[in-house]
Amino acid sequence: MYNDDMFTSAKSMDTESIPLSNVPLFSGLSEQEIQAISHHAVTKRFIKNTVVINEGDNSDSLYVILSGRVKIYLSDEDGKEVILNNQGPGDYFGELALIDEAPRSASVMTTEDCKLSIINKHDFAACLKNHPEIALSLIKDLSARMRSLTENVKSLALMDVYGRVARTLLNLAVEENGKLVIQEKLTQKDIANMVGASREMVSRILKDLSIGGYISVDKRRITINERLPAAW
Repeated sequence: MYNDDMFTSAKSMDTESIPLSNVPLFSGLSEQEIQAISHHAVTKRFIKNTVVINEGDNSDSLYVILSGRVKIYLSDEDGKEVILNNQGPGDYFGELALIDEAPRSASVMTTEDCKLSIINKHDFAACLKNHPEIALSLIKDLSARMRSLTENVKSLALMDVYGRVARTLLNLAVEENGKLVIQEKLTQKDIANMVGASREMVSRILKDLSIGGYISVDKRRITINERLPAAW
């Protein structure tokens, strides 16, 4: 999965990180209980573009993102990717391994330098026995992710490429100073992998939206200036 060459010492990475107490999954725990989890958890720092989990791996740990960002994706033997999700501080991945014994269903790669807290299945199960509300939180998150995947399948089946690009931009955007801004610095290839299209097609769509004044792109940071057109 990974080795010592893939992560760095604490001195070489100064990215701000959040404590486990600020992770929504553990919001109902006391300070003492958080400290108990932290005591058993292993914290590691990974440089950008490190594969933390490979699809098909056999492992049973939960990964909590304390700083940085990751992408969750599927790929084939030719290197073609489909990005399922992007996650940042406070999010977690690998939770399915806590429920079943099946191999990892997707790969995870860091898209920024990351600090991850790794909690093994045994320690997490002990925590669940005393705090069933965490299990409920997991179920809610899994349900939300399933709904999101259902919407993605629906868009792939029923929308054209432009519709998928527009939907993705709107889903990723957050309000900032009265405008919708995509805070992640995405490449055209990233967006293409999210919507299941070629980079060239996505490039043409983004160029036309930019020329029309619908979006602005500055150093890969996309701002939606006005409502996107219904069709391209």
